[in-house]
Amino acid sequence: MKIGFLPLYIKLYDEIGTKRDAMKVFYDEVTAMFKERGLAVETVDFCRIKPEFDAAVADFEAKGVDAIVTWHAAYSPSLESIDALSKTELPIIVLDSTPTLEFGFNQDSIAINANHGIHGVMDMCSMLKRYGKEYAIAAGHHRESDVIDRVCSLVRAAVAAKKLSTMKVGLVGGGFEGMGDFTVPPEEMKERFGVTVETIAPEKLAEARKAVTPEAVVAEMELDKTRYDFCDDIVPEEYEAFMTSCLGLRACLEQEDYTAFSVNFLNVGGAGTMPFVECCKAMERGLGYAGEGDALTAAFTGALMSAYPETTFCEIFCPDWKNNMVFLSHMGEMNYRIADGKPYICRTGSAFVKGSMPYAGYAKMKGGKGVYVNISRGMDDFQMLLAPCEMLSAGDDNFTRTMRGWMRPELSSTAEFLEALSKNGATHHSTFVYGATVEEMEYFGKLLSLKTVVVG
Repeated sequence: MKIGFLPLYIKLYDEIGTKRDAMKVFYDEVTAMFKERGLAVETVDFCRIKPEFDAAVADFEAKGVDAIVTWHAAYSPSLESIDALSKTELPIIVLDSTPTLEFGFNQDSIAINANHGIHGVMDMCSMLKRYGKEYAIAAGHHRESDVIDRVCSLVRAAVAAKKLSTMKVGLVGGGFEGMGDFTVPPEEMKERFGVTVETIAPEKLAEARKAVTPEAVVAEMELDKTRYDFCDDIVPEEYEAFMTSCLGLRACLEQEDYTAFSVNFLNVGGAGTMPFVECCKAMERGLGYAGEGDALTAAFTGALMSAYPETTFCEIFCPDWKNNMVFLSHMGEMNYRIADGKPYICRTGSAFVKGSMPYAGYAKMKGGKGVYVNISRGMDDFQMLLAPCEMLSAGDDNFTRTMRGWMRPELSSTAEFLEALSKNGATHHSTFVYGATVEEMEYFGKLLSLKTVVVG
């Protein structure tokens, strides 16, 4: 992830001889703090007048930064910067911070020079709002608060929003007949979000499966032995055929450069069987996924994965009214990055799946906080529902042959949470983003012009 770090200043101060030294030290220190957190940083000289802002933003665009982070070294008249900032397609994140932690009764008045940029922030943000340019802001002392971490998290959200327009979703077997909540025409996905949705022809899958070599299957199975635990009901020849189906799907996705996909377990076509384990491995590698032909959730899951690798497709299955939890599951798909322990490979014995007998690598979701994200299509446009939640550490449980997770909403009871979801039209497929905050996901939604509702 790369930012353009833009320091705003005022020409008047240079004309009257005000020293920049303390502000430059601060700018360099914060630049180093961003780099320590893994960001690449493009820096520029302090910008004061319109041509300098125009040049700085053009430079950031040319260097492919993911977002512009602004910082006011002093008051800066907004009309000098507003055209450059409002016209760029780059996201804007405002760092509202100053070098001095305390500014009380006994402070030396000379400290005003290095610590008064906040009214420049107010001027600029007021104009950004007037010009209709979305932005995010994080305020606080750079060392004595989490403000630098918050800026980094907002950059992640911007990266994910940018990724959505490049998503290419491949559908295996079309949609589940009669399942309508997440169904969106491919043309609308392209027009609204820039997402390409294609059906993967059964013949193409069949050809890819036939091209898988026995050596490739053996190598993959040997790798699996180091990564997973296995039930005692494995039928070797059957499992080899299953792995051939998985590797055929992988090859097909790679050949067509798909960044997300969906498989309808009722119509696996040329895949031969439902490739549950490959669906999990693909999410682990960063490909978006959702079940039953859900291109909408698959695309958003993939976009979020680009900045939040510990993201998974999920579905609410059962409520726990007493303990204020909901049970999450799906037939056999989950991002293995968020597995608590080794996945457990078993013969599914599923009567629902067409084709030869599939296997699944069952796992439970690890404990941790994050955001439950749901994208739906309303009457006029799309919307995003968000809920801060905690995934609970399950310990021993009775669901070893089930994909599972137990999630607790932080803002409400289970009953209130479920009511809020359905009052707002949530689909039954969703995404859980570990380590994210509602603030980040709200900014993600703003950048995509989504109506965003925090439920609970």
